[in-house]
Amino acid sequence: MDRDSHSEDTLSTMVLENIKNKLIHAFRATGESRENPQDSGSTVRPVSIGRSYQANEELRRAQIDGAITWLRSELLEMRSQDLQLAQTLLGLNTEIQRLRRESFGGVEVEGEDQQ
Repeated sequence: MDRDSHSEDTLSTMVLENIKNKLIHAFRATGESRENPQDSGSTVRPVSIGRSYQANEELRRAQIDGAITWLRSELLEMRSQDLQLAQTLLGLNTEIQRLRRESFGGVEVEGEDQQ
């Protein structure tokens, strides 16, 4: 079970990294299209605009990293709840089987003896 958990962690990390890269690429493409120098006729950006763009890019990356961290924590919590639910269901199934054995004793269940 620990091996499965580790492989799920690895898979989750790969999926989240892929989403992160796609988001970064999407934000970068959106920012570049807004600041396309072809529209203004000039190919040189002032230094202050370049710094502003860089600061915005760093802010976007920080926001994406924060969102991914939040998603990762939510997924881990969901996995924990899933394992608890699975354990509860297995316990209930065991208890149901025990109660069936006690209530029927050695008598066969009606549906079973007709087969």
